[in-house]
Amino acid sequence: MKKILLLILLATTWTGMYAQLPELSPPYEVVGPYIPKEMEFAGEKIVLKRADLHERIDRELITFTFSHTTTLLMLKRANRYFPTIERILKENNVPDDLKYLMIIESSGDIEALSPVKAAGLWQFMSETGREYGLEINRMVDERYHVEKSTHAACKYLKESYEKYGDWLTACASYNAGQRRISEELEKQLTDKATDLWLNKETSRYMFRLLAAKQIFEFPRMYGFVLHARDLYPPLPTTPLEIKQTIPDLASFAKRKGISLLMLKTANPWLRGNSLPVVEKKSYILQIPVTEKWEYNPNETIPHSKRWVIDN
Repeated sequence: MKKILLLILLATTWTGMYAQLPELSPPYEVVGPYIPKEMEFAGEKIVLKRADLHERIDRELITFTFSHTTTLLMLKRANRYFPTIERILKENNVPDDLKYLMIIESSGDIEALSPVKAAGLWQFMSETGREYGLEINRMVDERYHVEKSTHAACKYLKESYEKYGDWLTACASYNAGQRRISEELEKQLTDKATDLWLNKETSRYMFRLLAAKQIFEFPRMYGFVLHARDLYPPLPTTPLEIKQTIPDLASFAKRKGISLLMLKTANPWLRGNSLPVVEKKSYILQIPVTEKWEYNPNETIPHSKRWVIDN
């Protein structure tokens, strides 16, 4: 009985104190992001009025909008990698919008390595990477090679598109695997992955793609205000064909007037301290142009004028 009386007394006291407080204004406002009613992705119109579709794009836009660190880094890194990736997508007749798949896979981090050991910008597993022509061993891992991994991703996506006839479904298969998507399409009697009942990761995956595109096309609408100086510029290099084994990459780099750090930054696919070259094989190393690696934000050219406010 005493405990009950004590609780009543405390409740009464706190209620009285709260009633005497002045009405306070919040220190800031959290505003929900704009949700488009429809979008275009890879040449196809995606209508987002249906309740489940609206809520799925809403969730991903909220995530990107309020994950400030990740989204800012995505925008900064894209300035370095999109020029190369867009060129390769075009060469392979893959829609330009598929570059956002790289963004949601790795956040544009060339050194990205997932808990299940998927690696690089396109997050290839070792087995899949080898299947699509990438060399992967202790010394060389081409999942970290920007151009070669992008060509491999294009090959996978084109194969999926030929099977499904829909780019978003092809993207879903990149996450879940073609076998899984094909089985579910057959079971659920539909022909598009956006209409499938899937595990949460794959279900969200397609809408993360759409949300990434929306953020990149209208960053200021979602609160991201950048200047050209904020973006990461491409790092100038000179290609050099290597036909013989390099036993010590640090010594090689020193002879070129650079450090091992700079050499591996320009060639992240170099995973060891040497580069073995077997007969009839060669590699192209990108050698940093040292005088152009000085960071000068005032000279950074934005890849897209939509990303910045000073162009």
